[in-house]
Amino acid sequence: MPFLRLLVLVLLLGKGDPVCRLQGSAQPPELAQDDINTIIYLFHHFTIFYHLSFNFREFKFAQAMIFAINEINKNPELLPNVKLGYKIYNNCGTMDILRAALALVSGLKGEVSDDNCTKSETVQAILGHSGSGPTISHLYVSLQISHFATCACLSNRKEYPTFFRTIPSDYYQSRALAMLVRHFGWTWIGAIAVNNQYGLDGIAAFIQAAQEYGVCIEYSEAFSLSDPPGSLQRIIEVIKHATSKVIMAFMSHREIKLLATELYKQNITGLQWVGSDAWITDHSLTDSEGHSILEGSLGFAVSQAKIPGLEEHLRAISGNTVFDCSLNDSTNAQRKPCSGFESLQNVESQFTDVSDLRFTNNVYKSVYAVAHALDNLIKSGICHLTAVSFLNQVLQYVSTVNFTTAEGERVYFDNNGDSPARYELVNLQRTNKGTMEGLTVGIYDASLPDSHQFIMNNITVVWGNGLTKVPVSVCSEKCPPGRRIRSSRKESLSVNIFISFAEMHFHDVCIPLNPLNPFNSMFLHIVFHFADSIHCMKCPPEYWSNNQRDACIPKVIEFLAYDEILGTLLALFSLLGVFLTMITTQVFYCHKETPLVRANNSELSFLLLFSLTLCFLCSLTFIGRPSEWSCMLRHTAFGITFVLCISCVLGKTIVVLMAFRATLPGSNVMKWFGPTQQRLSVLAFTLIQVVICILWLTINPPFPFENLLLYKDRIILECALGSAVGFWAVLGYIGLLALLCFLLAFLARKLPDNFNEAKLITFSMLIFCAVWVTFIPAYVSSPGKFTVAVEIFAILASSYGLLFCIFLPKCFIILLRPEQNTKKHIMGKTPNNYIYY
Repeated sequence: MPFLRLLVLVLLLGKGDPVCRLQGSAQPPELAQDDINTIIYLFHHFTIFYHLSFNFREFKFAQAMIFAINEINKNPELLPNVKLGYKIYNNCGTMDILRAALALVSGLKGEVSDDNCTKSETVQAILGHSGSGPTISHLYVSLQISHFATCACLSNRKEYPTFFRTIPSDYYQSRALAMLVRHFGWTWIGAIAVNNQYGLDGIAAFIQAAQEYGVCIEYSEAFSLSDPPGSLQRIIEVIKHATSKVIMAFMSHREIKLLATELYKQNITGLQWVGSDAWITDHSLTDSEGHSILEGSLGFAVSQAKIPGLEEHLRAISGNTVFDCSLNDSTNAQRKPCSGFESLQNVESQFTDVSDLRFTNNVYKSVYAVAHALDNLIKSGICHLTAVSFLNQVLQYVSTVNFTTAEGERVYFDNNGDSPARYELVNLQRTNKGTMEGLTVGIYDASLPDSHQFIMNNITVVWGNGLTKVPVSVCSEKCPPGRRIRSSRKESLSVNIFISFAEMHFHDVCIPLNPLNPFNSMFLHIVFHFADSIHCMKCPPEYWSNNQRDACIPKVIEFLAYDEILGTLLALFSLLGVFLTMITTQVFYCHKETPLVRANNSELSFLLLFSLTLCFLCSLTFIGRPSEWSCMLRHTAFGITFVLCISCVLGKTIVVLMAFRATLPGSNVMKWFGPTQQRLSVLAFTLIQVVICILWLTINPPFPFENLLLYKDRIILECALGSAVGFWAVLGYIGLLALLCFLLAFLARKLPDNFNEAKLITFSMLIFCAVWVTFIPAYVSSPGKFTVAVEIFAILASSYGLLFCIFLPKCFIILLRPEQNTKKHIMGKTPNNYIYY
């Protein structure tokens, strides 16, 4: 189809000497306004036999340039005493492009002849082209500012040092599109691009950004209008057999119209399109046969803007094409001649519509950017520069341009010559007239923080295929909380960018996390950030997954506390032991002058009762939340008090043996184990245990410890031993004394006197040793807080054994059988003189 296209906008400063002699026929400009400074404008215009046509969009761009130049010329504050002009050239076809390029490079006027090859013009700035491909192919002999070229490759300052643009780079658009896809949960999509620099670079940047957001690409294809028909048909087949329902189309309006038409012919519907800015707002989409396929499409476009006065300028133009007439000198006989009075004042068309100015505003800003740069350059006072020096100065001032338009939009360039990335999210919706209109439903601003870059408006979005809710496009079903994805076969990861990605996934299923499996129960599926994930997220060590496996909750910290039944019972038994010991002490103290109390070494008896009280009390240190001090106190207090207790019993046993030996004729043994020796023996035995405990606390003391390994859902707060050698040394020493005491008591069990308490000591030591022998395996095998309970039980059992076995019979005689509490009865030596209970 014949069309008109804007190619370049050139600012010229007339000066210099002749540089060449023009050969061949001249190429006159299509439109011109000659002034001291001239802007050359080239457009695409050609005739095919009987039909003359041009692209209204490109012509609108040209008129926006002319309008901006006229505004600048009328503005006394911008470029005062300097008037801009323009020339518009036809660049249709190879010959026209070459003539335009030579005119730009040489600076020669197109209408000059051999005899006036003077007054050359030096190109200072080029604005255009409406495409990335032709822009890349330009000769960079002057400043170039594009209003339409978005290829990210143009940001390379080494390759394109003189290039600037008033439209954002595709790098930002690609990331915005990837963020859009992830926002709606589309994790399984297809991608199609036009097979040129714009499409290939754009779709590659999109795929990279999408994969960073966790989006999988099922297929990625590329085609161009010049490809054979079989190429497009192959892509149609890929779309038809694909499982993804969302397609990212990075192409221009020409390619998308061709693709939509073919899909419409084959009745392939139910797709959600995501488009690039090159076609998402193009008004010509309605012209295609399959435009209904594109209804509900989403895509980012440059922000809308208003240009005051542009509509009046456009309506003042004569519209021979709109009124289907031809100029009088035209060779087109298919149209009636124009009268010259045709006017666009009362005509509504896309050309006169200024309600949706996007790329037109970029042309407007480009002209003003050059004007502001030249204005700053002229005001700096730099004159008489060579062409190269002047170009460098222009580039420097353009790179630092920073101004605000009449509508409040700030215009500036970054270090790569790019404009700030601000987009509007456009949704194609059908109007009452049957056409499609792009409605803004969101915004994207790359200059904002990541969490605020993409914002949706409160506007109803129309989805593809007439859906009323967000389409679903995922590789497999969305796993609910507490489940994870299990793929039925391995993924194929070796894929190229434009080879189908269909091999990546075959079928995935959701499987529940077994709550009985300790491995699974340590993991958590985070729905919002890891939806449809193959792997779950592990909770921190101090946390545990809830029953639904959708949140981490703190683990219960468990220790033997006073407020639980077990802790309460043990504490009560401990206090009961203290109470009974105190009663026994009171009984003995009240009857300390009786033969029974005196005969059983009252001093050691009272010391033994005191040590038993400490034994009962030390068990309370094992109950409650472990702390650094309680951990050190519980084991050392237990070890020292029990050694003191066993030392007293051992002393009483030795006293019994010595007393029997002292009754033999000629024996003087009691002088070797009198009261002083008894006290020293108890002190010596106890000091040994004190030394062991001091070494233990000094080298590696016990400390509070959170046991995370014993249970998966609980934390056991316990006292670590620190040095296991120290702990077992304390127990071993207690056991050694108990065994020695048991052996001595066993030897004295058959002594004839009634005051002989060796039998009671033997029985008490037997209970003591039995308790602590069974304690060792129980202590090692008991889990968690039950380890502490076992240790408390052993302390209480052995303490009660000593209290009952040694003191209960004596209390029984003192309180209930006082007739047996006499010296005669105690000194009795006949076999029948037993104590009856």
